[in-house]
Amino acid sequence: MNNAQKAFCNLIYNQLREYAPKYNIYCYSAIIAQAIIESNWGKSELSAKYYNYFGLKCGSNWDGKSVNMTTHEEYTRGSITTIKDNFRVYDSVPNGVKGYLQFINTKRYANLKNVYDYKTYIQNIKADGYATASNYVATLTRTVEKYGLQCYDPMSDDYQIALDVIAGKYGNGATRQLKLGSKYHRIQKLVNEILSTKH
Repeated sequence: MNNAQKAFCNLIYNQLREYAPKYNIYCYSAIIAQAIIESNWGKSELSAKYYNYFGLKCGSNWDGKSVNMTTHEEYTRGSITTIKDNFRVYDSVPNGVKGYLQFINTKRYANLKNVYDYKTYIQNIKADGYATASNYVATLTRTVEKYGLQCYDPMSDDYQIALDVIAGKYGNGATRQLKLGSKYHRIQKLVNEILSTKH
């Protein structure tokens, strides 16, 4: 990652750190990858001029400013269609990122809340119908891994321990309870939450 790319990731990350927890969204790596892909590192006209980093279209619920632009959709696998559509316009970086968080704060995207694993988040948002591209999951996953975007995820010590528990490093039953000590109930609750988001 060059300095300009790092600066862009930090720009999006700083807004996510500020606003995402209010929406129970914690998978910053996947969201930064979305911003990279959708806005070409913040260089697209839609992002550079209108602070729309996530390719958000107006839809029927939007009553703010809009701009009509050309976009490419893949309604049928392997067949790219060029269309004109109306996209949301924001007046600042914070509002552009908050706009994304508000956009996914609906029943349709409820399976993104409290997800820490970027692969799960990416698979869920594609399944929810966020993007038409058939390679969306692969592209986002590759972007997260290529640029090491996991470093932006707010992984607490408890979360890391919970992942180790799932990986079998703490054994089962009484052994696990003994190894975790006073953290046992807290970690076990987190383990259950993580496992429930994977189904």
